[in-house]
Amino acid sequence: MKGAYVLWLLWLISLLCGSTNQARLTVSPSSSQLFEGDFLSLSCEAEDCPAGWTVRRNTPKRQRSRCGDGWGKQVGSCCTITYIFRRDSGVYWCECGEGISSNTVNITVTGGRVILQSPVLPVMEGDSITLLCKSKPPHSNLSAVFYKDGSVIRTESTGHMTIPHVSLSDEGLYKCHISQHGESPPSWITVTGKPTTTALPSTLSPPSTSTLSSASTLLSVSTPMTTPIQSTAMASPSATALPTDSAPPAVSIHRPLVLRVVCHLVVFCPYVITTVLMVSLYRQRPTATAPHPHPEQKLTEDFDIMEVTIEHHF
Repeated sequence: MKGAYVLWLLWLISLLCGSTNQARLTVSPSSSQLFEGDFLSLSCEAEDCPAGWTVRRNTPKRQRSRCGDGWGKQVGSCCTITYIFRRDSGVYWCECGEGISSNTVNITVTGGRVILQSPVLPVMEGDSITLLCKSKPPHSNLSAVFYKDGSVIRTESTGHMTIPHVSLSDEGLYKCHISQHGESPPSWITVTGKPTTTALPSTLSPPSTSTLSSASTLLSVSTPMTTPIQSTAMASPSATALPTDSAPPAVSIHRPLVLRVVCHLVVFCPYVITTVLMVSLYRQRPTATAPHPHPEQKLTEDFDIMEVTIEHHF
């Protein structure tokens, strides 16, 4: 029982550690590619930071520049860029004064006429994603060709492609092309595996009906006084009976019982025989002379007899 509580405690600790909140950067619109002149909002989602959250970025011209220092406007934990330029292309992240940083987001700004709207954050394995090939000015129902790692995936007449049940093999570099409009910049899509969780030990959960039924059946097999009919009556009426072809033969059920009884007899009989022989020998042993109740008195009597014998000789 103590081990079960230890397992439950370990499971609780791992669950709490796995659910610890970390800093996270989200962007709106949720796209890794933007047209020049679009609006961009970056928000830091995390626990309170005493020094305040700051949005920073790395660009080809400047490293670790903060929002409000020549670009964007920081209000609280949110940074907004009302009119984005191609020079704003780079890697963005949130940072706290205590050295805590968030995930990074890669933003590409193009002056072309086609972009690929793809997820900014990593996609979890098993989810579905939709890639949209968008033109400027926007047009509806434009046929687009989608590429992955330089190879054609397929052509979609509606301009968007859905990947259901994403797997790790779907990770790669994507782009799209619209006839008479041009080609989008490439974007990398990251796929992460599903988080693993530790299951609660089964010893803490109440036994199910089928478990109780199986336990009663095993009790009827291991106890010689219980008959199979009684075990059937004890079983739950809602339990489903096993198919006839999957049930083990009767010989395999009673054979372990017979072997167990024989083993018990082989181990128990020598002890019984040895005990009987020892008791019998003890009862047939000759009775020893009882010791004198008063040893000192017996010694005095022996001494008087010796004195009488000596005086008689004189």
